[in-house]
Amino acid sequence: MEWQQLHYFSTLAKIQHMTRAAEELSISQPALSRSIARLEEELGVPLFDRHGRGIYLNHFGQSFLKRVTTMQLEYDRATLELKELNNPDYGMISLGFLHTLGTNVVPDLLRAFGKRFPHVHFNLTQNYSYDQLKLLLAGELDVCLLASIAIEPPVVWQELWRDELFIMIPSDHPLANRDYVTLHDVADEPFIHLKEGYALRKNVERCFNECAITPHWAYELDEVSTIAGFVAAGLGVSLLPHDDNYNPERVVLLPVKGTVCERIIGMAWLNHKTALPAATEFKKFAMHYFQ
Repeated sequence: MEWQQLHYFSTLAKIQHMTRAAEELSISQPALSRSIARLEEELGVPLFDRHGRGIYLNHFGQSFLKRVTTMQLEYDRATLELKELNNPDYGMISLGFLHTLGTNVVPDLLRAFGKRFPHVHFNLTQNYSYDQLKLLLAGELDVCLLASIAIEPPVVWQELWRDELFIMIPSDHPLANRDYVTLHDVADEPFIHLKEGYALRKNVERCFNECAITPHWAYELDEVSTIAGFVAAGLGVSLLPHDDNYNPERVVLLPVKGTVCERIIGMAWLNHKTALPAATEFKKFAMHYFQ
């Protein structure tokens, strides 16, 4: 069975006259007759009753026409959807990003992108770098905003910007009035951070290793916001990027001198995956935006 046969059938069912239907389809009457005969043979039932020169849909034909009409509507919707997906001004982008980017960075980025591409929509997922990478490889994400981590093909990673990391201390801490600190200033403090395996935790460990300091890991958690809450309660200090969600009345962020404390944020995607035009435009936009 071919799609053309279904088109011929629905046209003949609408006109119910072989000659006029053939003219409508710009084919010969014998060609239309052969096509309908092959369709009926394949289905195993007659679709039309013929009386002299007249041709009429029978019960089989009426039932089949309902299904063919539904298939044609779905086909039309599918072709329209594909046209929209292939149009960079439309489409749906599955975007993953770090929790700490949800306060300002991603909202501002999407607002700017939306001014240029108002009809593109996003399916958003907040997750940690390694979890995002798993979703990307599983085909559930088109683009990720994550920290610099070890990657292998087919993943492609492009640096976008670097975030300074600050020592976070309670607002009543003896160091709270300082303009800056060194990591040696907090070497003996109980340290609060993410559990081992998180990309940000690895950045923090690298900073301490460069200063030959082994911190005392007092609490190891799963959320940056929870870390901030523990610091505010006076349970220790931490090393974190700036976030507007921190309570300035309860915690203080101090720049670190003597060593470079930063995290690198980039964008990742799959090199072998056929990218939707909208996702391609978003990648180009993001690269230019963060320049």
